[in-house]
Amino acid sequence: RKANVVLETRQLAMKIFEDYTVSWYWIIIGLVIAMVASLIFIVLLRFLAGIMVWVMIVMVILVLGYGIFHCYMEYAKLKGEAGSEVSLKDLGFQTDLRVYLHLRQTWLAFMIILCVVEVVIVLLLIFLRKRILIAIALIKEASRAIGHIMMSLLFPLCTFFLLCLCIAYWASTAVFLSTSNEAVYKVFNETACQFSGQTCDPETFSTSNVTKLCPDAQCLFAFYGGETAYHKYLIVFQFFNIFMFFWLANFVIALGQVTLAGAFASYYWAFKKPDDMPAFPLFSAFSRALRYHTGSLAFGSLILAIVQVIRVALEYLDHRLKAADNKLAKFLLSCLKCCFWCLEKFIKFLNRNAYIMIAVYGTNFCTSARNAFFLLMRNIIRVAVLDKVTDFLFFLGKLLIVGSVGILAFFFFTQRIKLVQDTAPSLNYYWVPILTVIVGSYLIAHGFFSVYFFLLFLCFLEDLERNDGSAEKPYFMSPDLKKLLKKTNKGQPDA
Repeated sequence: RKANVVLETRQLAMKIFEDYTVSWYWIIIGLVIAMVASLIFIVLLRFLAGIMVWVMIVMVILVLGYGIFHCYMEYAKLKGEAGSEVSLKDLGFQTDLRVYLHLRQTWLAFMIILCVVEVVIVLLLIFLRKRILIAIALIKEASRAIGHIMMSLLFPLCTFFLLCLCIAYWASTAVFLSTSNEAVYKVFNETACQFSGQTCDPETFSTSNVTKLCPDAQCLFAFYGGETAYHKYLIVFQFFNIFMFFWLANFVIALGQVTLAGAFASYYWAFKKPDDMPAFPLFSAFSRALRYHTGSLAFGSLILAIVQVIRVALEYLDHRLKAADNKLAKFLLSCLKCCFWCLEKFIKFLNRNAYIMIAVYGTNFCTSARNAFFLLMRNIIRVAVLDKVTDFLFFLGKLLIVGSVGILAFFFFTQRIKLVQDTAPSLNYYWVPILTVIVGSYLIAHGFFSVYFFLLFLCFLEDLERNDGSAEKPYFMSPDLKKLLKKTNKGQPDA
C-alpha cells in the first residue's frame, strides 16, 4: 500500500508538472492582469478614495454572493446524480481531486464557508461604519503621498530582488555544505548479510569478499560526509547558515521599510506640500538609511533572526520527536512553539513601528522602539480601530482583485468563455493554474498595498500629540483630516 501511495503521488506530481508546462504563459498573463489591476486601483484611489472604498465593499459582497450562488447551483445540479450523495468521510483521500467536485457535500461545504465570510464582513461594516470615514481620510492622504512619490510603487521590486539574492546565497551554501567531502557508499542487500550497512568502495567492491559471501549485495551511494569532527557538527553549520539567511533577509526587509517610511515622512512633515519636500524623497531616504541607520537595522534584524532560528530549532526537535512516546516533551515543545510564534509576531510589529521612528527622528533602534511602543499604547483605542479598519479595507481590496482574477482564471481554464474556448490549454487538473494565479495575484496585490502599511499612521499620531494648532505648533495633517477631527491651525493658514 505504501508503494502504491508513492507511485500515485509521483503520477500526481508529473501531471501537475505537465499542466505547468502547457499553461505557464497563461499564468503569467493572469499575474500581469493582477499587477495592472492593483496599479489602476491605487491610482484611482488618489482621486476617488471614498467612492472606491464603498464600491470595493459592495463589489466584495457581490463577488462573495456570486460564489454562494454558484455553489448552490452546483449543489442543486448534482441532486439525483449517481454517486453524488457519497460523504467526504466515506470517500477518503483521492489523488484525482476532480472527484470531490462531483459530490454535493463538497459544494455544500463551500457554500457554508462563503456564507459565514459574507455575514462576518457585513457585521464588521455595520459596527465600524463611523470609523470608516476617518480611515478613508487617511487613505486619501496616503494616496496623495504616493502621487508625489510614484517610485514607491516600484521600490518593493528592489526589495524582492535583494531577497532573491539572499535566498540564492543561502541555497548555494546549504548545497555546498550538504555535498561537502566525498560520497559515502554502503552495502545494501535484500537477504541477510553480515556486511549490510557497512561502508564500501564501489571501485573495488566487485573483487572484495563481500560479493563472495553475499552474492546479491550491492555497493550503493548513501550520503555525502564522513566521520571527521567537521561532519559530526555539520548540522551546526547548517543552522548557522539558516541564521545568517534570516539575518540578511530581515535586514533587507528592514531597509525597505525604513526607506519607505523616510520617504513618506518627508511628505507628511512638509508644511507646504509638495514644495517643502526633497527633490527625490525615495532616493534621499534610501541614502540616509544606508549612511546613518545601518547599525539600527542590523540590530533589529538580529533580534528577529534569533527568534526565527529558535523556531527552526524547535521544528527540528519536533520532527525528531515524532517517533517518541513522551507526551510531556511533545506538550512542552508545542507550548514553546506557540510562545515563540507569538514573540516573533510581536517583534515584527515592534520593529516595523521602530523603523518608522528611526526614519522620522534618526534615533537608535532601542530608543525608537520604546518611543513607538509608548506612542501606540497612549493611543491604543485609535490604533485598534483606525489602523485595523484601514488594514481591513485594503484586505477587501486584495480580496476583490484576487477574487476577480480568480473567477476570470476559472472561466478561462475550464473553457467556459466561448470567445477563447479553443485557446485554453488542455489540462489534467484545471485547479493547478487557477490556484497558482490566485496565490500569485494575492502576493502581487499585497506587494502593492504593503506600501500603505508604513505610511502616515505614526506620523498622524505624533502630529496629534506634539502639536496643538498654534502658530508655534501647527498641525501638519491634511485639511480633510483636520476638518474630520475638528482641528484647526490658528496661527497659520492650512497647507
